[in-house]
Amino acid sequence: MTKRSIRDLDGQNKRVLLRVDYNVPMSKDGAITDDKRILETLPTIRYLLDKNATIILVTHMGRPDGKIVESLRLDKIAQRLSALLGKPVNKL
Repeated sequence: MTKRSIRDLDGQNKRVLLRVDYNVPMSKDGAITDDKRILETLPTIRYLLDKNATIILVTHMGRPDGKIVESLRLDKIAQRLSALLGKPVNKL
């Protein structure tokens, strides 16, 4: 069986749900200290954007003991991804 890649799919004008691992290390003040995981996803995201796809990214930072922790919100990650892509990234 041949391994398939994103380039084997017809992403033209499609809506794509993309699971990413953006569980990046952050400092105590909430700054991203290593954005390698975000950078690694850029080729796939750019490929889909070039196909005029609507991309829905799914990720999380954790919820220790089932509690919401403000420092684990994805705001900083959305801001970093937006800066890298040069376009707005909406976060829900």
